[in-house]
Amino acid sequence: MVKEGMFSQIRKGYRGMKEDLEEPEVSEIGSKKKRFRLIVLFGLLMSVVAFLISISVSSGGVIPVSEAVGALFSSIGKAIEGDTNLDMIELYIYNARLPRTIASIAVGAGLAIAGCMYQAIIRNPLVDPYITGVSSGAGCLAMAATAIGFSIPFLADNTLYVIPVVAIVGGIVAFMITMTVAEGSGGSSVNYILAGTIVGFAFSSVQTIFMSMGKDNLTDVMWWLYGSFANITWENAWIVFIPVIGISIVAMVWAREFNLYSMGEDQAAQLGLNVKRFKRLTMIVASVLTSLCVAFVGIIGFVGLVVPHACRMALGSDHRLIMPASIVIGAMLMLFADLVARTAMSPAELPVGAITAMIGTPVFAYMLMKRGRNYDG
Repeated sequence: MVKEGMFSQIRKGYRGMKEDLEEPEVSEIGSKKKRFRLIVLFGLLMSVVAFLISISVSSGGVIPVSEAVGALFSSIGKAIEGDTNLDMIELYIYNARLPRTIASIAVGAGLAIAGCMYQAIIRNPLVDPYITGVSSGAGCLAMAATAIGFSIPFLADNTLYVIPVVAIVGGIVAFMITMTVAEGSGGSSVNYILAGTIVGFAFSSVQTIFMSMGKDNLTDVMWWLYGSFANITWENAWIVFIPVIGISIVAMVWAREFNLYSMGEDQAAQLGLNVKRFKRLTMIVASVLTSLCVAFVGIIGFVGLVVPHACRMALGSDHRLIMPASIVIGAMLMLFADLVARTAMSPAELPVGAITAMIGTPVFAYMLMKRGRNYDG
């Protein structure tokens, strides 16, 4: 009886110690999930607010929100029925404000998820979607097409698509060069960063030469280089929205693989992940996603750097939480940035890339000073 009582006390003590050890971990996971729900809810609510303001306010004038929403639904209903008899407010909202807002959502979400993928693969929270030289390659070919009057035969009658097409080609070419150099020098995360920096400098140098050759179109070129949604129409809004959102959703399917990879390449390989193929595939997807985002609106910085970095600091290293949160917050940030770009100096319009840089610089500096030492990447 004495022995049974002693063993019973030992078992109770062991269970209690086990519960004490497990409780903080369970509590931490629960806390991060709760934080994730709050972040997503906040991002969705603020995105709705930004969307309503975007269709109501612009350099062209202010429309009451209730009237703007009514005109939005009536114009969509007429468009579905094939009725082209839109009044002036319906026409303004449906043809000018709505496509721009849709493109803003897609580009913000796409750049954020691309940045999240790069930071996970390169294992460095200070990289962004342009670390592989994609933006420089896209900008270089876009500048070349503008300077020398380049045209594509089957798109000769629609110059709207020339710069976007060559920008995508330039971004992919730059990425392929970066990958070749990086893997030829060892294929480590540092090699990718250094290779991307070298390739970026090379394309930027050539880009500057083409800028000096295309002085007649310098204004349009500068708008593209600093990013703008001013030229977005229904013709290209869906070309941006559908593939970008589709690729972003596909990328989230790899959240568990990203979690494995974050443990280290050796551990991930032991757990069955083909590390080399996974790294190559995800970096190709991220580069194509970045090229699609910048093709029609130009180069927009800081979204792919600040948003995933902030989500990683708030939610830890679980990509099942980081990736969807990055999509929501990225879309929200881009909506507000485009709204500021359109209204801050109305009727003039500012480059949206300058707005994201103005927002991102102090926010990122604050995160580094206040939370950098506690980074949970």
